[in-house]
Amino acid sequence: MKARVHVMLKPGVLDPQGEAVRHALGSLGFDGVEGVRQGKVIELDLAETDADTARETVTQMCEKLLANTVIESYAVELV
Repeated sequence: MKARVHVMLKPGVLDPQGEAVRHALGSLGFDGVEGVRQGKVIELDLAETDADTARETVTQMCEKLLANTVIESYAVELV
């Protein structure tokens, strides 16, 4: 089973990388981009076959390592 984790900075947390991308897009002529938030996607190949167990295991991984839950939120997607 595969799991995909989407990690993003929480609203209100400054995103300097997103701001740099927004500025670069404007410099390239892409006007009208008012904000950019940059995140990361982590794909995991799991041996687990039970969806509920897999989701719980990946959630624990996020809480312990994959996301800094103080400033980041995450979403788990089983694919």
